[in-house]
Amino acid sequence: MSESPTQPTSPLLALHGAVQGDAPDGGVAAHYGAISAEQRRLIEGNTFVDLSHRDVFSVTGVDRLTWLHSLTTQFLEGLLPGVHTEVLLLSPQGRVEHGFSGVDDGETFWAHTEPGAGTALVEFLDRMRFMMRVEVALVTDTWSVIGLPGLDWKIVPRQSLAGLPAELGDPVGLWAWEALRIEAGMVRVGLDTDERAIPNEVGLLGIAVHLDKGCYRGQETVARVHTLGRPPRRLVLLHLDGSVNHLPAHGSDVTLDGTRVGFVGSSARHHELGPIALAVVKRNVDVGATLLADGVSAGQEILVDPEAGLHVRPVLK
Repeated sequence: MSESPTQPTSPLLALHGAVQGDAPDGGVAAHYGAISAEQRRLIEGNTFVDLSHRDVFSVTGVDRLTWLHSLTTQFLEGLLPGVHTEVLLLSPQGRVEHGFSGVDDGETFWAHTEPGAGTALVEFLDRMRFMMRVEVALVTDTWSVIGLPGLDWKIVPRQSLAGLPAELGDPVGLWAWEALRIEAGMVRVGLDTDERAIPNEVGLLGIAVHLDKGCYRGQETVARVHTLGRPPRRLVLLHLDGSVNHLPAHGSDVTLDGTRVGFVGSSARHHELGPIALAVVKRNVDVGATLLADGVSAGQEILVDPEAGLHVRPVLK
């Protein structure tokens, strides 16, 4: 995942103690000098997280929700104003190509996606407009995302960022947000997924995929795996050996007895759990096995059951 070459740098990096994050999370503060305390403050409230490095886009026009409903995995027809939703765009084979979070205000559907992913996403959507009365625009230069307690979010004018501490309290860094996100098992598309990922593997059914809506691109794969069960791979939360002084790098191998069985997505140091990471591993990996993630010993916490979907498997006679 690459950062947009025109991505703005946040004015909040000028605050005391701010340390800029690494790619793909450059342009905002990873922390302000008190990593564990910042996580606790985010849980307690009266703060916010600068997520202004994420790409923001808007969809306007009277057909916007019907049109998005027809293209995506989510049920968006009749979406009420102010209701946040998670959305995916899949390949014809059901693989995750794009993911975004959105909200409609009654006139415009506002959404944000991963840093650097907005251009390709908006270009795809623009090609799919056909005769629909919609307009799609990348608006990262003028609008920004902030994170709120409870892993909530809000889109605000970019020009308002510098004044937010006076309104919402001193910000906490992105590392605080990431630690709580990883603990919750919430994946970032392109960071915790690869080009092979299907929604069933990474815990997105019922969250970004509506299981009772009509046809959309890639639905056949999602429905088949959900009905028959046993997705090829599964998302896990790794509890890492805290005596090792490094976190596993993004994309590094997860191994069992010397054999590669998966990859690390994102990792963080949690103020209570210690070092943790999200990883995608092969379905048949023993759930009780101790793995190595980038050479770091790791226990597994199940996020996607190896038998996911079997509860709806038809009985064959």
